[in-house]
Amino acid sequence: MHRMANDLFPPLMAAAEGSLARHTIEWKPGSSVCVVLTSAGYPGTYETGKEIEGVAVADGLGATVFHAGTRHLHGRLETAGGRVLGVTASGTDLECAILSAYEAVSEIHFEGMHYRRDIGQKGLRRARA
Repeated sequence: MHRMANDLFPPLMAAAEGSLARHTIEWKPGSSVCVVLTSAGYPGTYETGKEIEGVAVADGLGATVFHAGTRHLHGRLETAGGRVLGVTASGTDLECAILSAYEAVSEIHFEGMHYRRDIGQKGLRRARA
């Protein structure tokens, strides 16, 4: 969805009405990468209620931060699940998208935050082969 050039609502409405075949979805060129931020202990037992900071800064860098296990409570954003956020960024190629995603991830903080540091590496190896 990060590379989708047109509005998502018309195709969704068309799908609900049974007329999706008449719609075209346009895509922006380039690549996108999503890094999932998880709570400590995920996929096993994990704690919730950890304050999340930096989402607005990551958004300001051009990333889209998708909320999964979050909640607003007492005027703050906090963790509410194991898979907490999906930080998605795009670039002219896969390498640029990876760099942009991890730059945005570096702005987000919560106690016990974990994420993979190898997202997109398999694709880079394939592209270089």
